[in-house]
Formats: sequence, structure tokens, C-alpha cells
Amino acid sequence: MSSPGSAALELVGLRAGYGAIEVLHGVSLTVPRATVVALLGPNGAGKSTLLKAASGTIRPTEGCLHVGGVHVNGADAAALAQAGVCRIPEGRGIFPNLTVAENLRMWTGVGDLSAGDVAERTFARFPRLGERRRQVAGTLSGGEQQMLAMSRALLVDPAVLLLDEISMGLAPLVVAELYELVGSLAQQGIAILLVEQFAQTAFSVADQAVILAQGRVTRTGTPAEVEEHLSAAYLGGAA
Repeated sequence: MSSPGSAALELVGLRAGYGAIEVLHGVSLTVPRATVVALLGPNGAGKSTLLKAASGTIRPTEGCLHVGGVHVNGADAAALAQAGVCRIPEGRGIFPNLTVAENLRMWTGVGDLSAGDVAERTFARFPRLGERRRQVAGTLSGGEQQMLAMSRALLVDPAVLLLDEISMGLAPLVVAELYELVGSLAQQGIAILLVEQFAQTAFSVADQAVILAQGRVTRTGTPAEVEEHLSAAYLGGAA
């Protein structure tokens, strides 16, 4: 049973990896409700692995995972999605050879929504996708593809949204637009844990920040508190 004030997502002493290779070495972090937490660190720090463990894509070997105060250790991706955890992976995960409308029809049934409901919700949140409904998804701009990928997760009104490098390869104006959306989603009550290569972009919406280095949390705090330690983390230090 969850408690009213419990965090949306909590990782306690989480260890995870791939086969015999451990990537996360006892990671603990909390994502409160209606809050954006930026997960920062150098390449190879374990950021994407952490999102995969939090979303059930890989199973932790040790530690605890709580969603809304409920202990969900061992739950797979489908069970965690049902619990309200949705992950937007790097690479977007759309069907590039289908039109926008056809992509949306593939998602009919998500949360018992009809095709009409799916289209209505998506185009209300992303008017540009409505304008592109007959366009093949693979020919959309990078930002529009990212909107299409995010629209699927948002259909079910997730409690926790995990975002992995949503700014990858996008123009600054598009990134600003996407991050404006991220901020508004948090204001609507969604807890967001995001991995972002550009710290200042993440700080534009983040309430809290976490530095991950070599599979361990080295700093946690507000963006201002964490910022001065970023250079050391990216250069391999732990200051």
C-alpha cells in the first residue's frame, strides 16, 4: 500500500548490469511527484542502464524499486507501465514507414482508448502532428518524431516519465519547445526523470539534479548545488 506523501519513484541500493558486468553499483535516488529530476554524468556512467532498470527493461540484481510507495521489485516492463512508469528510449521507437495517423492507430487499445480518442488526445497536445497526420513518420523532422514518441507514453497519463536524451540531434529551438512541454507535464503532476547530455538544457526545467559517475551517485541537490561539481564528474573525478 502506498502512502499519500510517498515519492513517485524511488531506487534504493540498486545494482544492475548485463550478464556478469555490473553497471550500477548500489544507486539510490528519489523522484518526487510533480518534479523534474535531471540525471547527468559522462558517457558510460550508467544513466541509460538506470532508466532501463527503473522501467523494467532489465532486472536489477540487488536493491529496491518503489513506484508510488509500492514495492515493485522484479516487475517487468509491462507491469511497471501498468503501474504508471513510461520510458521514452533514445532513438524514439516509432514506426518510420507508417504515417503519423497509422502510428497512432498502432496504439489503439492503450489504456482502452479508441482510435478516435488516441488521435484526439495526441493532436490536442501536439497540434503539429495533426498537421502531419498523413505524412510518413520517417520523413518528419527530428522534433516531430520525438513528439510522436512522447505522445504514446502520454496517452495513459503516466505517474512517472523517463526520458532518455530527447534533445539528441535536434535544433535548439525544437529542444526548447520540447523542454517547455516537459516543464508543463511536471506542473500537471507527472514525475520526470530525464537523462540529458547538455546540463544547461536540463537545468532549464529541473527541480533537482543527480550526478552519476562510474555507476554511482556522486552528487544530489538543486541544479545550482550540483553545477559546480559537473566538470569534475565529466573529467573522471568525484569532487
